[in-house]
Amino acid sequence: PQTAPARLMRLRDKAETLKAAGVSMLRVLRFGAALSAWDGVTFIERVLERALGAKQVVIGAGFRYGHDRGGDVALLRAEGARRGFGVDEVPPQELGGERVSSSRVRAALAAGHLDEARALLGRDYRISGRVIAGERLGRQLGFPTANIRLDRRVSPVGGIFAVRVSGAGPDRLPGVASVGTRPTVGGIEWLLEVHLFDFEGDLYRRRLAVDLIAKLRDEVHYSDLATMTAQMHRDASQARELLGIRG
Repeated sequence: PQTAPARLMRLRDKAETLKAAGVSMLRVLRFGAALSAWDGVTFIERVLERALGAKQVVIGAGFRYGHDRGGDVALLRAEGARRGFGVDEVPPQELGGERVSSSRVRAALAAGHLDEARALLGRDYRISGRVIAGERLGRQLGFPTANIRLDRRVSPVGGIFAVRVSGAGPDRLPGVASVGTRPTVGGIEWLLEVHLFDFEGDLYRRRLAVDLIAKLRDEVHYSDLATMTAQMHRDASQARELLGIRG
């Protein structure tokens, strides 16, 4: 867990995205010591044959499974022929002559290259979650925020962003957001803080979907709140300009 790559999406977000794409049933295996010990044939037998009764299996190019990645496409096809299911291998998607992959998306996000991440994903990169109670520091500084706990050991993105937010009303609303640990106020956990422009209302416990449109800067430790507040005003002004919002 200490060296695992940053998660791009939470399980709930993955499930909702798959449902929107037309998937009617999702089965999730809990990965642990027992499952990790299964070889390729055991995985096929217990999951594809017994649990799912698979008739057709669709996998990505080069997909490996089973203990020590011992299972491959050839094994899957051979076992499928014996057990009565077919196998489709989907070729990789490419962009700019390179394979589209989660590692490539992570690298683009970590570098703040949201345009590249958008091209790879086919959409804006989104963080979603339920708004939790905060310390109301933003409200005291003139920037009330909706706070969303990321529930990640490491976030794939960090910094200050111009955003558009769904879930606060019938339309996507513009705003500015911070993704980080809030070093100026001694924070330690990853938190998404969103300030919606010209918005009044209570967002507590609402589920929001925050689309990152452009990165403004990295998170910085400030010596005092006054300096931080002045920078927040500059960030808000820049975000408004990037999003085409007057005010």
